[in-house]
Amino acid sequence: MRNTAIGATAVIAVLAGPVAAGPAPAAPATSAAEKPAGAERTETGMKHGKHGKPGKAASVHGKGRIAYIESLDHDIRFSVDAEQKPFTRPLPGAAPDGLATDAEGILKFSHTTPNGFRGWAEAKVDCLVTSGRTATLTAVVNKSNVEETGTRLGISVQQGTDGEPDRLGFSWGVVNIDPANLDEEGRPNRLQAGSCMAPAPFTIVTKGGFDVVHAEIRKTPTAAPVR
Repeated sequence: MRNTAIGATAVIAVLAGPVAAGPAPAAPATSAAEKPAGAERTETGMKHGKHGKPGKAASVHGKGRIAYIESLDHDIRFSVDAEQKPFTRPLPGAAPDGLATDAEGILKFSHTTPNGFRGWAEAKVDCLVTSGRTATLTAVVNKSNVEETGTRLGISVQQGTDGEPDRLGFSWGVVNIDPANLDEEGRPNRLQAGSCMAPAPFTIVTKGGFDVVHAEIRKTPTAAPVR
């Protein structure tokens, strides 16, 4: 498990954790639309419109650059294309039909530091839940130069309204820490996010934006086993 710098005096060099400075491997394109937050959406994020009505399934689409308080001079971008696919991921012995929040899609992020190093990751979405204009989702890393394959990442998105900017939160950084879970050097281990688990959207989207389509959670088709 990759460790992450924690605390007000420890600037997190890369979202996914500390990495050695140097040239990064070639990465998939993840650039955000160069538009102010709240402006007209890119084609990716206009499927339902900024104030779109709920569809048949919950979804989040869009891309944007964020302003993160620990790294305000860094270029940090996210891209999300996720849609809820209820009861498509069976969990033998626990949820044989899967969950109402099962989802699919792709999450990408990139983080370029002032010295030019670029950390990036691509992850497959596995869970999505919404409430109004807010969504949380998780995705499992399948490609990255800073994250271990198989790591689950948690993201939250809040679609702005009435001129307010969109917001975004992520599960790696200054959150998701168990003080009792330490490595051999006494530093907190970064915990993996559980499905659909993410912090409140604590950063502001400064360019681009995201569209959240809400849908109520569906009832499980079959009753859970009696214990």
